[in-house]
Amino acid sequence: MTEPSYDQLRAHATSIFACGNHSIHGPGHWRNVEDSFLLIAPTAGADMVVGRLFAILHDCCRVDDESDLEHGPRAAKLIRSLAGVVINLDAARLDQLVFAVQHHTGGKLSEDPTIGACWDADRLDLGRVGIIPSSTYMSTQAGRDIATLGSKHLYLEKIKRPTP
Repeated sequence: MTEPSYDQLRAHATSIFACGNHSIHGPGHWRNVEDSFLLIAPTAGADMVVGRLFAILHDCCRVDDESDLEHGPRAAKLIRSLAGVVINLDAARLDQLVFAVQHHTGGKLSEDPTIGACWDADRLDLGRVGIIPSSTYMSTQAGRDIATLGSKHLYLEKIKRPTP
């Protein structure tokens, strides 16, 4: 399997995003989610491709910045339409991505490392709307650690290994 063109997907997601580039759920948020996912994924054992696709696509079908509860299912439908065209995942990984996107707003936890890391990465960016992320709502140990410390930067300092 070849990795998708993340730049192509970002461009497509941005082109269909109804809320504009400066939306609290827009491209800046997607980048923050991707950055958090890339930080969490290695220790969680998460699928990097699925997580990066989640970050780019999970909020792209929002129609407003309010309580658009159907944006996850709409984005999941979009992902299915892109399967085999732009997104080339096997059936199990595609189902995993669709599930993560469709259910990311429910506040649930997941024991699946990839889904948990996706949801944690999204929740770790709640500070942008004035909500302090809570470790109670994190599925991965790294997500809980970051929420407890209150910062990705403090987490990076905590896990930094001394140089010989």
